[in-house]
Amino acid sequence: MRVIRADVLGFCAGVRRAVNLAASAAEKRDKRLFMIGPLIHNGRALRELEELGFSTLDEAELPETLSNSIAVIRAHGTGPRTREELSRRGAEIVDATCPKVRESQIKACELYKKGVQLFIAGEKKHGEVRGIRMFAPNSVVVENKDDVLEAAKTLLAKETPLKTAVIGQTTISETEYQSICTELKRFFPDLAVYNTTCAATKARQHALAELCAKADALIIAGERASSNARRLLAVAEKHGKPAWIVRAASEIPDNLTGFDTIGLSAGTSTPDALINEIEREISIRR
Repeated sequence: MRVIRADVLGFCAGVRRAVNLAASAAEKRDKRLFMIGPLIHNGRALRELEELGFSTLDEAELPETLSNSIAVIRAHGTGPRTREELSRRGAEIVDATCPKVRESQIKACELYKKGVQLFIAGEKKHGEVRGIRMFAPNSVVVENKDDVLEAAKTLLAKETPLKTAVIGQTTISETEYQSICTELKRFFPDLAVYNTTCAATKARQHALAELCAKADALIIAGERASSNARRLLAVAEKHGKPAWIVRAASEIPDNLTGFDTIGLSAGTSTPDALINEIEREISIRR
């Protein structure tokens, strides 16, 4: 089998920045090390951070005291209340929030203070979306057209005219975002639309779409917990290609040998070493 890599794959700048910030914090051997939620969506990278001394804390269940500790905020970000609590409990805060996500948080806060009804197009349970909502408590998350209809029924029942706006989860696909925005505008014609999707995510999706023209099947190195990895899978399936998300070389499907050319892509949280291992394993199969 022949392996062709996507032109763009692996760590994005935001993820690389988060990992580097955590590694630098780990050099302070005299302090306890914590991640506030999983730093990124990759088990291998998280295990490597645990080997450096990190433990993961749930922001809803913080210890009463965090003196003599470093708390690294995950790449997906968190809300202002969590930051306040970390500081109050004595932690040194290292903010590894992706700069693009931070832009969305700032925009959400700005719109909330202006009294704008904010919609967030994305996944309700995703860490990034939960964090953004903490900056705009009245925001409504819409994953699909059904969510838009439900939100419209509730909001349009109010007598006070609403100013509305929408931002997208950074990893949402352009197609998904445009579809949700179009549906929202049916009910809220004056909706303000902000482009908050991540250029790195779009670049990987476009590179994978181009790869589909050259490959018989696709392997996406990453984890299903990763929103951008799932969207890469959706791109491959949209192009009619057999595709799998794999966390390790051992998870490569046995029936891959039935294809001549394998395309290899990876989510933005996938380490280079893992991509290389998966490529080597595919290459030696016959």
